Amino acid sequence: MLTESFILLDRVGSKSEQRVWEAGIQNWDHFRQARHVPGISSLRKGFYDRQLDRSEQAHRAQDIRFFASVLPMSQQWRLWEHFKDEAVFLDIETSGYYGDVTVVGLYDGYETKSMVRGITFDRALLKEELKKYKLLVTFNGRSFDVPVLQRYFKDIVPDIPHIDLRHVCAKIGLHGGLKHIERELGISRPTAVANFTGEDAVYLWQQWKATGEREYLERLVQYNEEDIV
Repeated sequence: MLTESFILLDRVGSKSEQRVWEAGIQNWDHFRQARHVPGISSLRKGFYDRQLDRSEQAHRAQDIRFFASVLPMSQQWRLWEHFKDEAVFLDIETSGYYGDVTVVGLYDGYETKSMVRGITFDRALLKEELKKYKLLVTFNGRSFDVPVLQRYFKDIVPDIPHIDLRHVCAKIGLHGGLKHIERELGISRPTAVANFTGEDAVYLWQQWKATGEREYLERLVQYNEEDIV
């Protein structure tokens, strides 16, 4: 998708990009090889050709920060296909109070890592772990997870492109919470946490702290893992 994108060009929006595609120009090579692009003057085309040359260089160099700077925030999902092997899915749980983080879950597409407050959570370790990735993926993380982490753990989340699936889903008509969308798509969870909500996550943490019974904590971590997976 990335090499088929023209919205990264100066003053090219979604409608202009659509017109380029409709003219049979499907990727950067097609654009640069074309003698004329409908709706674009020869002078501006020369300018765009140079921009695409720079984009090609960044593409070969795996320079995701370049694309983060030229792609609108709402279009950064286009980075997924090219950088998915260097992406991390993140989700946090709290005690019910804004910023009182209890669990941080990370998933790299192969394995999950759970950091639990008071047991395995370490600020420096989390910061180093997040530095490994080029792309962050969350569900509603722009509004909740990232602001909470940044507010209480200062500069812990690296300045990398962020795909918030809540907004990506909304673009294709999938609305509501993560569990609701999963059900619409036929994605099921293990019976033990199938009907859990954020409120249940708060309850599990409270019960773990009150009783020390490991089952509550294990269920909380399992719930968080299902979110990130």
